[in-house]
Amino acid sequence: MKKLFDDEVIGRRFHRGQWRMLGMTIIGYTLFYFLRKNFSFAMPGLEQDLGVSKSMLGNCLFAGGIVYGISKFLNGFIGDRVNARKMLCFGLAICVCVNIAFGFAEEIAGLFLGEGADAASRVATLAVVIGGLYVLSQFFQGTGFPPCAKLLAFWIPPNELATKMNLWNTSHSIGGGIVAKICGVIMGLGVIGSANQGIGMWKWCFWSMAALGFAGLVLLWFGLPGTPEEEGLPPVPGTETLKTESQTTMIKGDRPSVWKGVFSHPAIWVLGCCNFTINAVRALVADWGPTMLQEAKHLTSSEAGTVIMAFEFAGIAGMLLSGWVTDRFAGGRSPRVCVFLMALTALFLWLFLKLPTGAASGAALCAVGFCLYGPQALTGVAATNLCGKQFAGTSIGFISLFSYIGVSISGKVCGTLAQSTGGWQMPVTVIASTAVAGMVFFLLLWGAKADNYGE
Repeated sequence: MKKLFDDEVIGRRFHRGQWRMLGMTIIGYTLFYFLRKNFSFAMPGLEQDLGVSKSMLGNCLFAGGIVYGISKFLNGFIGDRVNARKMLCFGLAICVCVNIAFGFAEEIAGLFLGEGADAASRVATLAVVIGGLYVLSQFFQGTGFPPCAKLLAFWIPPNELATKMNLWNTSHSIGGGIVAKICGVIMGLGVIGSANQGIGMWKWCFWSMAALGFAGLVLLWFGLPGTPEEEGLPPVPGTETLKTESQTTMIKGDRPSVWKGVFSHPAIWVLGCCNFTINAVRALVADWGPTMLQEAKHLTSSEAGTVIMAFEFAGIAGMLLSGWVTDRFAGGRSPRVCVFLMALTALFLWLFLKLPTGAASGAALCAVGFCLYGPQALTGVAATNLCGKQFAGTSIGFISLFSYIGVSISGKVCGTLAQSTGGWQMPVTVIASTAVAGMVFFLLLWGAKADNYGE
């Protein structure tokens, strides 16, 4: 591999800083996932213990997804302009506090209820409190990705970005897999001294993850580096210039406008549509997976947690392989790889629906994770390479706005369809069709160039 720097001392410092950045940002985003995906495993407990219906929970997912998408977009713009470490740690600290508050939802609701409130008023108030906390959490969850995207774009050269950014993207699956197993086990436990399995254990889905989040917060504050320039190093060679349609702009000189750099780029809008479909599919498993597996496949809470963990870990393998294939065989043109992966995602969703309960259906769902997480990671790679490192947060934030519109609509539609039809066949069928639409959107980007940097 060609050396980035002729000066060996600078090269060694840069290499150490790059891997330190990768390690710390993987840990950081994994912690954000701990504090976000635990809600999915708490949902059966919220329904069973507090009487909050699937439709109410679907409303929470809808509102939270919209807020998260908007937050990721706004914070992407901010993240390109502020210190990454401070932004990441501030957002994580707020998410820790909100997760602690989740466990006291009943007590918080009690502050708004008068004595003698009926059951319907109690449930409605609980739904508002839970929904409000979820929306607040989702807003500050949006501060996690932008600083990571900024650091990745500043530390990694374009010809290595697919491989190493997909390595970073394993944080999604590491976080989702670990939280699935921990919270799945927690929800399968009974209160000490009680024969009632799972009663009240949803609170510990939030409190346990808050404790891990706080411990990681301390590590990140002292261990996360800034950009190479902030660390006293030169920028990555080859990223000093950025081509727009009308000019070549020096990154260290005149900064192109956000409109020219991001919003007027047709491929970015198509990538946003791709992200919509990807995250609509992901929301089915990530948000409704524990409930779906227990109701449709008759698994226990712990067994459902194991399947979701396997789904996420299969996604790690898919991300790593798709990133390597993109750099090694597709010349950095990630949409070409994503066309085939989205087609396979639709196929394996259909197989999951048709196969009986057991290892075969679990394997089909894991295959969905393997195929889906490659495109999920590669859209960020494509946006970063096309818009340049100084617009990494803004471009990924913009396409993420589409992502979480997809999450919101999927969360609401799947919950409503499952409740109205009394099963999961219709929701899975709709989401499989969405994966086919994703394949079509990626086909529109088949001829897109690998990056937009100048020579």
